Amino acid sequence: MSFRVPGPGLDKMKPDSAQSSLDQEEAEEAEDRQLLEPEAWRAYMERRTALREFLTADLSPHLLRRHHGRMELLQKCSFHIEILPKHLALGDQNPLVLPSTMLQLIDPWKFQRMKKVGTAQTKIQLLLLGDLLEQLDRGRAELGALLESPDPRPFLAGWGLVAQRLAELSAVMDSFLAMMVPGRLHMKHRLVSDIGATKIPHIRLMLSTKMPVMFDRKGSVAHRDWASLRWFVTIQPAAPEQFELRFKLLDPRTQQESTQCGTIPVAACAFDIHNLLPNRSYRFTVKRAESYTLVYEPWRDSLTLQTRPGPPEGPSPSRLGKPGLPLTALSER
Repeated sequence: MSFRVPGPGLDKMKPDSAQSSLDQEEAEEAEDRQLLEPEAWRAYMERRTALREFLTADLSPHLLRRHHGRMELLQKCSFHIEILPKHLALGDQNPLVLPSTMLQLIDPWKFQRMKKVGTAQTKIQLLLLGDLLEQLDRGRAELGALLESPDPRPFLAGWGLVAQRLAELSAVMDSFLAMMVPGRLHMKHRLVSDIGATKIPHIRLMLSTKMPVMFDRKGSVAHRDWASLRWFVTIQPAAPEQFELRFKLLDPRTQQESTQCGTIPVAACAFDIHNLLPNRSYRFTVKRAESYTLVYEPWRDSLTLQTRPGPPEGPSPSRLGKPGLPLTALSER
């Protein structure tokens, strides 16, 4: 197969094609202008420009894609209750205002009730965010279709409704942006009981998010009878975190093979699992270890790897001098 370089004749056609397209647009605009009086035409062009600017700046496809990405990320986050004391007078050195101390003073039964409230509030917030984003998508599609309408008269006649729709979509966008940040958890009763004459400050509960835990898909690899797994958190926490790693053999063929599964607590972002079966597929999942303040965690990352076939490659460095280790022989890195 051969490709010919375009000759001079084709190059000369390009300006003519572009010019004909411009001539067609001018002809259509002149035809539309004949349908309206000069004053109405000016109003039509001004309103059309305002609508185009709104769809380009305030409700652009790029902006909507960005919000969809933020929404997908939020749906993968874990939600926690954060305990914060209300502001105290300047110079008050009361040690009871520390969150760790406040948690010890909170009634456990009442706190569990508040966690259920937090779970419900988080689910409702995510549903509302999804609904608001759908409204923005539909609104942009409706206004975009109106902008492409060839007849200017319906556009002018219905401008009142268009202006109202623009205001509604602006309000929807404001609500979406405000709701993207988890807010205060509403309490009906005090969580801290009075303890003698000790002055216990009032507290407030906030919903906070933690970025999802995700596998490093390039750094996680499977060998013949072991797998090296790595994961990360986009925003590193201030304090070290605990994780829960699970593994499972897919499609076990015998009763003994069905025991090729387990849950492992890990205090790092890397782990090696040994004594796997060669040439088989395993599914691994990772998430944060459940904490006392966790209220909702709808998602966990999963990764499927297949071990390599063939004869043994020799013991890995972490297994030298340890022949015959059972499946529970695992190493943390």
